Amino acid sequence: MLIGIDPVLDADLLYVLRAMGHGDTLAVVDANYPAATTAHFTHYGKPIRLAGVDAPRAVAAILSVMPIDTFAPDPVARMEVVEDPAARPEVQREVQAIVDRAFGEPLPMAGVERMAFYQQARDAFAVVATNERRFYGCFLLKMGVLPPS
Repeated sequence: MLIGIDPVLDADLLYVLRAMGHGDTLAVVDANYPAATTAHFTHYGKPIRLAGVDAPRAVAAILSVMPIDTFAPDPVARMEVVEDPAARPEVQREVQAIVDRAFGEPLPMAGVERMAFYQQARDAFAVVATNERRFYGCFLLKMGVLPPS
């Protein structure tokens, strides 16, 4: 066990987060998402599975160590609901609150159409597969920078 590190962050996820650089994207996806198929196209090449962890818990753990990009126009995105892109399911509202806390102020998530989300996830550094069973629990997080100490 490590002091000060959320136990949800297993060795594979910590490795990926440490290897990512400014502007790299991490896809956090729900249980229904084709994580293995998509992850095959990413830099990491295989999904990171967080068994028993829902999307909000996964995002909270990730953002406890990962800075959000402040240079990109849309550093956090969500998969839009098909035929209702303005809808915000409960899982997305929960993740929005976590993002806002981590960022220190409101940071609205960009909506990404479902098929465009699939393509952006293929271009991500890695895919984190959660056990989130609620629909549309899929998010893209863009890595920021650490300022000089």
